Amino acid sequence: MQRVQTPSSITAPTPDTAPWRIGDVAIGGDLILAPMAGFSDQPFRRICREMGSAISYTPCAVDRAVLADSDEADRTYAFHASERPVAIQLLSREPALLAEAAKRLVEIFQPDLIDLNLGCPSRRVAGGGRGAALLQKPGRIGQLVTTLANAVPIPITAKIRLGWDASSRNHVEVARTLQDAGAQAIAVHGRTKEQAYAGQADWDAIAEVAASVQVPVIANGDVRSVADIDRILRHTGGRAVMIGRGAVGNPWLFSRRDLDTVSIQERLAVMERHLRMMAELAGERHGTICFRKHLVKYMRGVPNAARMRGELMRPESPDELVAALHAWAASI
Repeated sequence: MQRVQTPSSITAPTPDTAPWRIGDVAIGGDLILAPMAGFSDQPFRRICREMGSAISYTPCAVDRAVLADSDEADRTYAFHASERPVAIQLLSREPALLAEAAKRLVEIFQPDLIDLNLGCPSRRVAGGGRGAALLQKPGRIGQLVTTLANAVPIPITAKIRLGWDASSRNHVEVARTLQDAGAQAIAVHGRTKEQAYAGQADWDAIAEVAASVQVPVIANGDVRSVADIDRILRHTGGRAVMIGRGAVGNPWLFSRRDLDTVSIQERLAVMERHLRMMAELAGERHGTICFRKHLVKYMRGVPNAARMRGELMRPESPDELVAALHAWAASI
């Protein structure tokens, strides 16, 4: 397991809610960073965890990739001890392969939770019969979760959408199937597969799920501000909120702070720490290049950001980029 030992410069806030549990795993807050391909890298997860995210979810990988013992799958699932509790997320359509992949992950990485991805809407994933495609097959979902729960000694969770499309919304049926099969928490994104990330998330539908099951429900969709957090919790009755795109560039949201309350100097300190952790994890050049997608999000709403963005995309080492960032901040 990879370890990044950069000292923390962020003080974690006191959780706003009493601890709750997923199975026997204690959860110390009501805000959770969503697993996002390309963005939920280990450094960003660590920063969000320190800011107040209650669980670290790794990005998802396919069961076959895990069983192939690939370096890419291992990098996807590597996490730092400070991230615990950690959920490793899997994609699968075959119960036997899912069970074997989960056993391998538990043996090697020792996560706290295994999460089954039933919500990914991408053509590559859903077209292969995984992710959101399984919402069309509640019976298969039940088989997958039952097999998974019997295969590993840690709690099983799942992330779902409302259904395949507007004419086949089956979120309550799928949630009850998950609960009956042994899932101990359910995250619900308030859109269908067909919607992907368009339109408005249906918080009423998330509330229907929360009212229909006894396991904790985690509400997800259209949370971009502190006010959104409060509204979705009240509206859905969810036990916690999962935040995805709204947290990219704004990990302070997990401290219940909107980005416009964060000073340039605070942003610079977190950006530099994030960048240097990326470089330590992935190498100076590759880490710097990978950080660029985070950089443009951290810069939202700052004067001269659009003008300087091209300049800030050029450095290929952390030191060069840090110098460029400080020059940019001094020009504001």
